[in-house]
Amino acid sequence: MAGVIAQLKRRAVVRDMLANRQGLTVISGLGSPTYDVAAVADHERNFYLWGAMGGAVAMGLGLALARPDLDVLVVTGDGEMLMGMGSLATVGVKAPANLAILVLDNGRYGETGMQQSHTSTACDLCAIARACGIKDSWQVSTAAELRRIRDDFQRNGSVRFLQAKVADDQPGRVMPTRDAVANKLRFRRAVDAESAPSNAKP
Repeated sequence: MAGVIAQLKRRAVVRDMLANRQGLTVISGLGSPTYDVAAVADHERNFYLWGAMGGAVAMGLGLALARPDLDVLVVTGDGEMLMGMGSLATVGVKAPANLAILVLDNGRYGETGMQQSHTSTACDLCAIARACGIKDSWQVSTAAELRRIRDDFQRNGSVRFLQAKVADDQPGRVMPTRDAVANKLRFRRAVDAESAPSNAKP
């Protein structure tokens, strides 16, 4: 929302959300969200989305529907969320209780030169998520606001959406593997290690 002054640091938000992650499965969006997730720790349950900008939420939705036994967190940015905004409508309709979406919103397109994105003016992603039927949607810009809603956001039981307004600083890149095949195989082994739901097809 225009006029919001962000006090949050993106890496601190991600670190907080991934603390004590246990079996959490993470899909990270193109660019900075992937660097943020990798900066906390490289993990076999991280799937780093190096391409397909706009696809992170759709991928997380597909995984959450296919594997309701997994807790799925999508970590993405405002630029990618704007590009894949239509996926929020499908998330709202399907409403998988095991899916949470964290949008790190710095109001910038970080991978192409820090141009202003639409969220720096009139576009409110949280309001859009609610309008798509995602009732548990929040926008936060301070550590106090984040603490107040964190437990509800992390609690499995309904689909959840969090727009975290973060400063437009650019912390150093932490580069996990860019080998897409290795990334896929490691992730698949990790999630397949748990039993699939009884109604899953082979």
